[in-house]
Amino acid sequence: MPRVVAAMSGGVDSSVAAALLAQEAGETGNEVIGVWMRLHPDGGEGWEESRSCCSPDAHDDARRVASLIGIPFFALNLERAFEERVIDAFADAYLAGATPNPCQACNQYIKFDELLRRGLAAYGADQVATGHYARVEWREGQWHLLRAADGNKDQTYFLWVLDQEQLSHTRFPLGELTKPEVRRIAADLGLPTAAKPESQEICFVPTGDYRELLAERRGYAGEPGPILDATGQRVGTHSGYAHYTVGQRHGLGVALGEAAYVREVRPASNSIVVGRREEVAARRFRIDGRRFVAGDPPAERFTASVRIRHRGTEVDCEVTCVGDDRLLVETADPVWAPAPGQGAVFYRGEECLGGGRIAPTA
Repeated sequence: MPRVVAAMSGGVDSSVAAALLAQEAGETGNEVIGVWMRLHPDGGEGWEESRSCCSPDAHDDARRVASLIGIPFFALNLERAFEERVIDAFADAYLAGATPNPCQACNQYIKFDELLRRGLAAYGADQVATGHYARVEWREGQWHLLRAADGNKDQTYFLWVLDQEQLSHTRFPLGELTKPEVRRIAADLGLPTAAKPESQEICFVPTGDYRELLAERRGYAGEPGPILDATGQRVGTHSGYAHYTVGQRHGLGVALGEAAYVREVRPASNSIVVGRREEVAARRFRIDGRRFVAGDPPAERFTASVRIRHRGTEVDCEVTCVGDDRLLVETADPVWAPAPGQGAVFYRGEECLGGGRIAPTA
């Protein structure tokens, strides 16, 4: 009998995804198991007020939903993997002058690596399902990752890291639904998470200030250094290079005759470079760590559209493969502040092709 592990975070999306699977199981005879991932120890400043999937009440909400829809429920301890692959990597990226995306890392290393492998092995499951807004389709002899029906909630930007093997064991029950429809289903079923607000913060930074994490994890309190303009002239002093990200405007305390933005972060010299808005935009940037859903790129040189932020506008581009790991992206229109460490994700129509992480300026 097929068995599906439903990842339950304690939010409305994963609750409805599990509920839909439970309804389907009643019709098909499949078995559904609810699993909540323990990613961070309870306690600490800010956790009581946090609404993240790691907060103390998330486990209770997920367990209550599982009981209500009538499926077994387990907690899976992934603290060590999450700490090493997500939290520590997050801190190290900032110290390297990059702007990390922890949600993409969590998907790559936790949900669709640790959970998938352990879910299939420990629970004898055939598939893992999550509450992501995305679709998976099998055609032309391979799996395709497609945008969700709800364009406002589409989460393929966070899922470009998935490969064919992972997609073959993955289900997204919410892919054809809109967020309002998900809320209505939750309310109709009487789920305790139906009206639960969405989390807006990084789950392991409940206070919203990542600088506290850098101080706690790496002892980085920040050392003042120079703020430079595009010519190398010192125009101000910063509080520590890792406290700044490309595209940042506030907190610089400098004036260039108009608004100034962070253009580059230079850890080696403990300096940051600022510029005017048009100087921070780019039509050409590099990507490292490329991954494609199909396994290989469409061609050594191909056209697509690229998005460099979850809510960012897609821009037409031409992509050139450089070696085995790197891509060179040239966009039709300038993109705003391509920040090293952030994901750049490629699309053709409704299909997500893959992506990589923006590399530092050469």
